[in-house]
Amino acid sequence: MNDRADQSPKHAQVPSRRRRTARLLFTTFLIGAVTVVTVAVAGIGFFHRAFAAPGPLTEDVMLVIPRGASVRSIAALLEAQGVVDDATVFSWGVRGFGGERPLVAGEYAFPAAVSARDAMRLLQSGKVVARNLTIPEGLTTLQIFAMVDAAEGLDGALPAGPQAGEGSLLPETYQYVRGERRVEFIARMQKAMREMLVRLWRERSADSSPLASPREALILASIVERETGKAEERPRIAAVFLNRLRRGMRLQSDPTVVYGLSNGAGVIGRPLTRADLAVDHPYNTYIHTGLPPEPIANPGRDSLAAVLHPAKTNDLYFVADGTGGHTFARTLEEHNRNVARWRRHQRQQGNQ
Repeated sequence: MNDRADQSPKHAQVPSRRRRTARLLFTTFLIGAVTVVTVAVAGIGFFHRAFAAPGPLTEDVMLVIPRGASVRSIAALLEAQGVVDDATVFSWGVRGFGGERPLVAGEYAFPAAVSARDAMRLLQSGKVVARNLTIPEGLTTLQIFAMVDAAEGLDGALPAGPQAGEGSLLPETYQYVRGERRVEFIARMQKAMREMLVRLWRERSADSSPLASPREALILASIVERETGKAEERPRIAAVFLNRLRRGMRLQSDPTVVYGLSNGAGVIGRPLTRADLAVDHPYNTYIHTGLPPEPIANPGRDSLAAVLHPAKTNDLYFVADGTGGHTFARTLEEHNRNVARWRRHQRQQGNQ
C-alpha cells in the first residue's frame, strides 16, 4: 500500500511537465512567427519605399521598349539608361505590385526623377510618345514622300508611285508613333483627303458649277494652292479660274507649266521664260483649254473650299503685285496696265 501511495505523486507530475513543455514550445513558435511576420512586413515596407522613391534621372529621357522584351530585360534596360537605380528592385516591384497588367512595348518619355513604381505604371499604361509630322499645303506627292521617308520613327518603304497619285494626300499635321509603317501613314493621308473632298463637294455652292466632279475640284484647288500663299485671296483666284472656264478661256496658270516642265517635282529652280510657255505638254494651260489632266500639287482644305465656294466677282485676270499678293482685273486692258506696273516693280527690284 505504501509503495503505491509513494508512486502516485510522481505519475501526476508527468502530464503537468508535458503541458508546460508544450506551452513553452507554442510560445516560442508564436514569438518566432510574430518575429518573422514583423520582419517580413518591415521588409515589404522598406522595399515599397525603395520602389516608390525618386529615381536617378536628372532630366527627361526618351526610351524605346522593344517588342517581346521580358520584365527582366526591360529592368536591365531601364537601369542601363539611368531611369532606375536597381534592375532587381524594378523586376521584383513589377512582380509584387504590378498585378496582371503587362508592360507595353513602344517609345516612352520618362520624366526626371521618375520612381521605379511610376516607370512601371507608365509602361503599363501604353501611353507611348506621339510624334507629329506637319505636311505643308501645296507640296507635290514627290515632295511629301521625301518628308515621310525622312521622318524619324516611321518604318518600312514608301508605297509605289501609282498607289499615291498627285493630289491624293491631305496636307495637315499628323500624329504617329514609332514603328508605324510608312505605307500606313500615306494611307491615312489619302483617307483624310477622300473624306475632306467628299464632304466639301456635298456642301458646294452653285458658283462652282463649271466643275463637273470632285476630281475636277481637286485639280483646280491644286492650281489655286500654287498660285497664292494668302488664304484671303484663294476664293477670288478660284473665281477668276471658274469665270475663265465658263467662257472657254485658257487658264494660263504658270504653276501648271512648272509642274509639266519639272516632271512632277513642282519646281524648276529658275523663273519661267516665254520659251517655257510655248512648250507643248498636257499641263501647259497657256496652250491647252480647260483643266490639266491631273492635279499639280496636294491642296489644303482652304483651297478646296475656295473652289467650291468661290468669291462673287467678274474678274478674269490677276497678276502679282510685288507684296506677295495679286492685283485683279475684269478687262484685258486693265490687266495689261497691272502687268506693266508689275514689270516696273521687277525692274526696280533688280536695280536695288
